[in-house]
Amino acid sequence: MSAAELDRAVGLLVRQVSHWEQPRWAAVAGGGNVSRVDLVHKLVQEVADLAADAEGGPRRDVPRLAQPMALPDQLRVVAADLVAAGPPEAVLAGAAVTVTATRSAL
Repeated sequence: MSAAELDRAVGLLVRQVSHWEQPRWAAVAGGGNVSRVDLVHKLVQEVADLAADAEGGPRRDVPRLAQPMALPDQLRVVAADLVAAGPPEAVLAGAAVTVTATRSAL
C-alpha cells in the first residue's frame, strides 16, 4: 500500500506545481525562508537518496536544471526509482509523508 501512497502523494504535488512559471517557483515557501524551487529540489534529493540507499548504491547529487519547471519530472523519476528498488514499506511510507509535508509547505 505504501507504494500507492507515495504515487498518490507525488501525483498531487505534481498536479499542484506542474503549471507554475518562474516567478511562482521563485516565491518563498510557506512558513520558511527558502524558495519553492529550493524546497522542491531538496525533496527530490531526499527521495533520490532513499532510492540510492535502497539500491545499495552511492548517493549522487540531483542536478539543478536551468528551468525549475523540470522539477515535477525529476520528482516522478526519483520516486519511480525508489519504488523500483523495493525498499521496506516503512521507507515508502516515510517518503510519502515527506512529499505531503513539502506539498503543504508550498
